[in-house]
This record gives sequence, structure tokens and C-alpha cells, in this order.
Amino acid sequence: MSKFGLYGKFTAVEGKRDTLVEILVEASKSMEELNECELYVVSIDNHDPDAVYVYEVWNDEKAHQASLSLEATQTLIQHAKPIIAGTERISTLSPVGGKGI
Repeated sequence: MSKFGLYGKFTAVEGKRDTLVEILVEASKSMEELNECELYVVSIDNHDPDAVYVYEVWNDEKAHQASLSLEATQTLIQHAKPIIAGTERISTLSPVGGKGI
């Protein structure tokens, strides 16, 4: 079974990037409890002051979808919605190995 990777971009409302980063880092902490989540990395863009990127690796796509219905995830989504100006799924990937995976 191949792993499921997701690389996404969030654009924060102007001036709210740091708040969005805090929420997404909190989300990453809740992912530590899920064995199916192998990697959840939050990054900021060095050139775009409103952009935040998330790279996730899961055992499979089903595990990722299931995580979206968790109460903790839903709570964080509700906190983040008002400060998200846009989202973009840059790519879905099939990670095959490497450090951390």
C-alpha cells in the first residue's frame, strides 16, 4: 500500500499569518496522537508574508480523510476559517521513502 502525501498552501488574511501558523502548529500537535500521520510540517514563505504551507504524509488517503472529521481537527478548522483568505492544494504525492518516513 502506498503512502499519501499532501502539499497545500494557505493564504492568511493580511496581517494574520502568525495566528494561522499558531493554529496549524497546534493541529500538528494533535496529529502526534495519530499513528497514521507520519509527517505534518508547517512552513512559512520567505517572500510572501501571508503564505503558509503544510506538508503531510499519511499511511493512506483514507487515514487523512478520517482525520478531518475528528473533533480536535474540526475545532481548529473553525478557529482558522475567519483568517484564511484562500487555500490551494499544490499537489498530492505518493511518498516512497526518506528520512522521517
